[in-house]
Amino acid sequence: MKWKVIVISLMLITAIMASGCAQNPQTNETDTNPNSDETIVIGSKLFQESYILAHMLSILLEENGYNTEVEQGLGGTFVNFEALKQGQIDAYVEYTGTAYSQILKNPSPDTWESQMIYKETKEGMLEEENIVIANRLGFENAYAIAVDEEWAESHNITKLSDLEGYASDMVVGTDPEFATRKDGLPQIKEVYDFEFRDYKQGAPSIMYKSIKNKQVDAISAYTTDTKNELFDLRVLNDDNAALPPYDAITIVTSDFASRHQDAMDVFGQLNNTIDQEKMRNLNYQYDVENKEARDIARNFLDKEGLIENSN
Repeated sequence: MKWKVIVISLMLITAIMASGCAQNPQTNETDTNPNSDETIVIGSKLFQESYILAHMLSILLEENGYNTEVEQGLGGTFVNFEALKQGQIDAYVEYTGTAYSQILKNPSPDTWESQMIYKETKEGMLEEENIVIANRLGFENAYAIAVDEEWAESHNITKLSDLEGYASDMVVGTDPEFATRKDGLPQIKEVYDFEFRDYKQGAPSIMYKSIKNKQVDAISAYTTDTKNELFDLRVLNDDNAALPPYDAITIVTSDFASRHQDAMDVFGQLNNTIDQEKMRNLNYQYDVENKEARDIARNFLDKEGLIENSN
């Protein structure tokens, strides 16, 4: 009978050890990672900056145990915003001026002031749309009208009001939104009291190529875009302050924020980490050095000490 007791004892010890190993966090990461069964989807707009920032959010989440997916180039403002509200994506980077004027439909104030627009955007998005601002990245990427540098120099054009005598003969190239959105060409017409002869809409990359190839006379440039220098463009001063501030923010639904405080903490790591010069440099890496958006994002996060480089 002793050998039977010994065998049974050994079987029990083996079962206990096996059970212990199954619960060991070092041997089964999935069992101890509460985020591993869910995929957080990050959307992006149709230009390089949005691609890079979407991958930054994605990589930070992955470093904290989440599975992620990036919908790179999903669409413009309203495509991303509707996808966010419908739960098709969980986050994307927006800009305060766009949210204030286009999503919330707020009227233009007498004077644009960055902090005021941020505050009213934050409050309005929560009250009217159940949308929460997860972080404020630290830079502004504003719309601006840009023209060929040589033409601007020969005509002494430095600011928007200088176009008054020329606009009626000019064709302006825009991204898919700026020509018709309230804070775009209609706002310039209202404030400056002139109108361009025509406009051509297209993806930002096409917009820049159009002015390079002299198919348009001006474009709705982005102030963090290094293509302004690459294509020898002069960005005109908005001397009558027609266009609002566009501070970069990450937005999520209030439901997501309440269910994922840990993810919100992760997003918070990017608060005020990117100034305009840093963002311009990141865009340069994409436009000129032909680096992949995800590689650019990872290298930036590593340099900032936000992740450990696993390469």
